[in-house]
Amino acid sequence: MFIHTVKIRKPKVWLTVILVIIFAAMTAVFIFGLKNRGSTRELGSETKRQAFLKEMGWQVPDSFESVKTVLIPKEWEEVYLNYNKLQKQQGFDLTAYKGMQVQVYTYKVLNYPQHEDEDCIFCHLMISDGQLIGGDVCSTALDGFMQGLRFNS
Repeated sequence: MFIHTVKIRKPKVWLTVILVIIFAAMTAVFIFGLKNRGSTRELGSETKRQAFLKEMGWQVPDSFESVKTVLIPKEWEEVYLNYNKLQKQQGFDLTAYKGMQVQVYTYKVLNYPQHEDEDCIFCHLMISDGQLIGGDVCSTALDGFMQGLRFNS
């Protein structure tokens, strides 16, 4: 019988363990990063926002009506809780943006059913670092409404 003894130094073992952990962490970040990338929309330019709105089924003027910087509060009252429910129904979640400033682009909607001749239907796109993080289509009329971004005919 042949017995061979190998002496492994502790620093080499620890270095190997650390390298394996770093490799596993980098792989997880890469995989989850690619997975989450598909759910975000880069809308940092007017051309991309216009294409997105058309894809959602909306006809809007060639440029936004207004753009405002809005602070999403850290503490939410019922209004923001309800608004975030609408966002979650669309696949967004504003929770990660609490306490942050975002840009809200407002567009006049020209083709909302039964409101085509009115100036009270608007679409809001919430953008953070060029990424779409939420939005809505709403009526500012007295009997107004709010819905998700997709056209519902």
